[in-house]
Amino acid sequence: MSNLPSEPEFEQAYNELASSLENSTLFDKKPEYRTALKVVSIPERVIQFRVIWEDDAGNLQVNRGYRVQFNSALGPYKGGLRLHHSVNLSILKFLGFEQTFKNALTGLNMGGGKGGADFNPKGKTDAEIRRFCVAFMTELSKHIGADTDVPAGDIGVSGREIGWMFGAYRKIRNKFEGVLTGKGLTWGGSLIRPEATGYGLVYYVSHMLEYAGAGNWVGKRVAISGSGNVAQYAALKVIELGGIVVSLSDSQGTIVADGNNHITPEDIETIMAIKVKRQSLTAFDHYGKLKYVAGARPWVHVDKVDIALPCATQNEVSEDEAKALVASGARFIAEGSNMGCTQEAIDVFEAERKEKKGAAIWYAPGKAANCGGVAVSGLEMAQNSQRLPWTTEEVDEKLKTIMKNAFFDGLNTAKKYIPDTEGELPSLVAGSNIAGFVKVAEAMFEQGDWWTKA
Repeated sequence: MSNLPSEPEFEQAYNELASSLENSTLFDKKPEYRTALKVVSIPERVIQFRVIWEDDAGNLQVNRGYRVQFNSALGPYKGGLRLHHSVNLSILKFLGFEQTFKNALTGLNMGGGKGGADFNPKGKTDAEIRRFCVAFMTELSKHIGADTDVPAGDIGVSGREIGWMFGAYRKIRNKFEGVLTGKGLTWGGSLIRPEATGYGLVYYVSHMLEYAGAGNWVGKRVAISGSGNVAQYAALKVIELGGIVVSLSDSQGTIVADGNNHITPEDIETIMAIKVKRQSLTAFDHYGKLKYVAGARPWVHVDKVDIALPCATQNEVSEDEAKALVASGARFIAEGSNMGCTQEAIDVFEAERKEKKGAAIWYAPGKAANCGGVAVSGLEMAQNSQRLPWTTEEVDEKLKTIMKNAFFDGLNTAKKYIPDTEGELPSLVAGSNIAGFVKVAEAMFEQGDWWTKA
């Protein structure tokens, strides 16, 4: 691959999957899957296009737009749209690659994809963002559809932007169809969709707690990073189940609870309002009960914690921060963000798991732990196909079932393919990687996307 430009984020995601497969017995039992890995690591299609829009001063602006349609063996491409100045092909390939196996773990018929643009919504007016969304969808509409590719929101794309994009698609294609998820409730959206990733993360960790004999959330001290959609609803669900939230963060810094203080639902509601205005946590008045640490993530600033939930962005837990979490007494860490931990951090957690067995910290990767968001997107697609809305209770129960199945799928696959010693907790990262890969590889084989000699 020396003829290809370096793509560090994608290479990290690929290497994590490949190492899980290599260090298991999968290739010993089924050596033909090495061929499948070669095929599945290349996107089916990469679309790149320019987006020309006009700012409020009447000046022409141009950005790069992308859609990586990674794999459709299990269903239409499915994955979010990210509007952020950091967006590039490496990041979107990594996200689309991860999305392929994450979607497989939901058990729903969805392939994997990801897209977006290097457009930064911060500092833009509502009118400028709307004009950008219309211009972006003018080109993207040629490549998506309810049975082809169904994008959703991601960083920088909330329900408001989804609305503008859907309106543009409807006018351009003259179709009212479930082409986007995260829609408004009166025009095809699903209940629980905004909450789904955060809620699903907590439901997943509930099974980790139970399996490890650690009880439930009551009294557990929980460190959370991020303060966007995922972090907000994860925090609210943790509190509802009796847990104690001790941190939230954003790109500017982190808020941490000292001593017996903790973050309350009222605090989270205030932060939600701040984030709607696209302001940082510096605008949050915590009345002295919390401390603000500028330019920092929470992991080395929290005291004793039981559970860590990275919910901000990729590579937000480093090797040193992983060691700090182990030293803080954390027993469980699960990613609400995609690839939230560096490979070095994962190595720390996995080494602890092997050495200390049942008393060790137990790590769950984002492709399993945060699949609740895309799962409810899949449920939204099903409701759109039926032209029928489901109740909050119906969607929430289906979400709980999907997260339970994702947990046990990874757990049981690890038991099947990963050698272990007595008393050792199964490797959820290896088990989830293998389980997602096998589902996709088998579908691709049956459809003729790869084959072996007779």
